Amino acid sequence: MSTMIDTATATTTLHLLQPKDYARWDAFVAATPDATFFHRAGWQTIIERTYGHKTWFYYAEQDGRIVGILPLAQMKSRMFGHWLGSLPFCVLGGIVATADAARPLLDNAADQLARQLGVGHLEMRNLVPAHADDSKWLRKDLYVTFRKEISGDDEENMNAIPRKQRAMVRKGIKLGLTGKIDQGVDRFFACYASSVHRLGTPVFPKKYFSIIKEVFGDECEIRIIVREQQLIGAVMSFYFRDEVLPYYGGGMPAARETAGNDFMYWNLMQAAAARGVRIFDFGRSKLGTGAFDFKKNWGFAPTPLEYEYRLYAAPELPDNNPLNPKYQLFIKMWKKMPIGLANFLGPFIVRNLG
Repeated sequence: MSTMIDTATATTTLHLLQPKDYARWDAFVAATPDATFFHRAGWQTIIERTYGHKTWFYYAEQDGRIVGILPLAQMKSRMFGHWLGSLPFCVLGGIVATADAARPLLDNAADQLARQLGVGHLEMRNLVPAHADDSKWLRKDLYVTFRKEISGDDEENMNAIPRKQRAMVRKGIKLGLTGKIDQGVDRFFACYASSVHRLGTPVFPKKYFSIIKEVFGDECEIRIIVREQQLIGAVMSFYFRDEVLPYYGGGMPAARETAGNDFMYWNLMQAAAARGVRIFDFGRSKLGTGAFDFKKNWGFAPTPLEYEYRLYAAPELPDNNPLNPKYQLFIKMWKKMPIGLANFLGPFIVRNLG
């Protein structure tokens, strides 16, 4: 498909991403400061191959150059509704544009697609508001992100951690915890699945993590934490520009008594700083959760994420999150379920949450 807008300086055309243009798309992402790791073309492959969701990765072009992008995916289920988002399974993914004509072109494409599909709502995940003056778009305070600059000096980074949290890190060090890179996802998945089961949250399929690792290669790192031969914890992180983004992680039951999670993020911070990383992105958390408190305890200040919603067939904003009271009984039941059964059933549920 191709749509055209004439401007005073150039003609802007709209296109759908094809595999042959992945490199061009990613080159635009790498060169554009507002773009993030979650704008990478690889997410199209991951979402389609893992879950079979339909995607539309739009890009605007001027004089043969990409000047704007908008990745979209459709989510459709009886339990969680029918919606279009940029981008499910990602923290961010809204419009990124370097030409004035590109943003309205991409916005209009999303609006037309949402109407064509008959979705309940359209969601844009932004770091800063993109439609603040447009009454058709709504927002709600739910998520924040935690980002902080780190130095190349371990002692300086350690001293920047508040005293109580620093004591937990030192506990893990004294107990002999060590971290190392793992090339497979099996041990990582065991830690991740154990953690989310204790939280009463459905698990992503192991296939999802295998495809992420396959698609992003060395830009995706799996780090495991062990005490001698005992598996304690694991984290999957992304490297992008001068940033490290620990994205999925978890610990075995022994992580609590060994300060395994505390040590794990310190170990990652050390390794990332040593390779020249200067931004530690602790990722998204919901307000009022344990993950939110944990990240604040590290001395990271929360920054609100500007998620914007446009309603179509839906009468109100979606509320598909564990803090919704209607899910509390489900969470209690899930925690009591045998982990093997939870790991089998979880992917059928979480595939539609995004």
